[in-house]
Amino acid sequence: MAQADWTFLTGGLAAQTVDRGVTAGTTPPVGGNNFVYGFNSLAIGAGAVGLFNNQVNFAPMASGSSVRGAMKRAPSGGQTNFSVFLYTGWQGTAVTDGGYMLGLQDDDPSFIVLRKTSPGEGMTTGLVAGDEDPTGGQGILLKSTEPVAIDDWVHLRMDMVVNGTGDVLLNIFKNNSGDVSSPLWEIIPGMTTTENPNGFFDDTLGANSGSPPYTSGRAGFGFQTTDVTRRAFVDYIEVFRQL
Repeated sequence: MAQADWTFLTGGLAAQTVDRGVTAGTTPPVGGNNFVYGFNSLAIGAGAVGLFNNQVNFAPMASGSSVRGAMKRAPSGGQTNFSVFLYTGWQGTAVTDGGYMLGLQDDDPSFIVLRKTSPGEGMTTGLVAGDEDPTGGQGILLKSTEPVAIDDWVHLRMDMVVNGTGDVLLNIFKNNSGDVSSPLWEIIPGMTTTENPNGFFDDTLGANSGSPPYTSGRAGFGFQTTDVTRRAFVDYIEVFRQL
C-alpha cells in the first residue's frame, strides 16, 4: 500500500509532540521493506497517533477484517510510557473511538496484549500490566506469557471474524518463521481461551468482554506515549476484509 492509502485519525498528538514518518534509520525486519514507518516523541504529552487504511470498502469495512504487521519498541529514554499496536473494528476516524487493539504494552518488560477499547477511551490510555479483567478500565482481554525485548521485531496478526450470529472471533497469531514475507502463523502462548483456542470470543451478548462486540470498522496501526524520547517502528502492514 502507498502513503496515499493511509489517513491519520483525528485528535492525535501533533507532529511537534510526536514526529512520525518513513525512515531508513533503523534495521527493518527480515523480509521487510527498505523503509519502515517510525514514531519519535519529541515532548511530554499524553495521547496517541494512529493511521487507518482509507481505500474503497475499507473505510470502514462492512464486516470483519484481518490486520497484520511487524512492530518494535525501539531503544528510548525509558522502557515505559509508550506502546505500539495494530487495530481493527475501529468505530470512527478519531483516536477516541473504540475498537480492538493488538500490540506491545506500555510496561517493562513488555508483553503482547489484546485490548478492547470503549468509545471515549480510545488509544490515549496506556496499556498497563496487571489489569486483564475484560471489564476493567484498561479492557485488556488477553496477555502473552512471553515478554518482547526492546528493539526486537515481532510480526503479529489479528483476525476479526464476524459470525452470522453477531459473535466475533478474535484470532491472534505471531509469525515464527523469522521472515515477514513468508510468515508461519502460530498461536501466541497465553493468548487463548476455552471459547476460542486461537484467541478471544467476543460474544454478541457482551458476556465475555463486558460490552457488545464490534462487527465492522476501520483498521490500521498506531503509537501511544506519555513521555519524551519514546520510539517505535512498524513495517509490512497488511489489511484484509471479510467478504
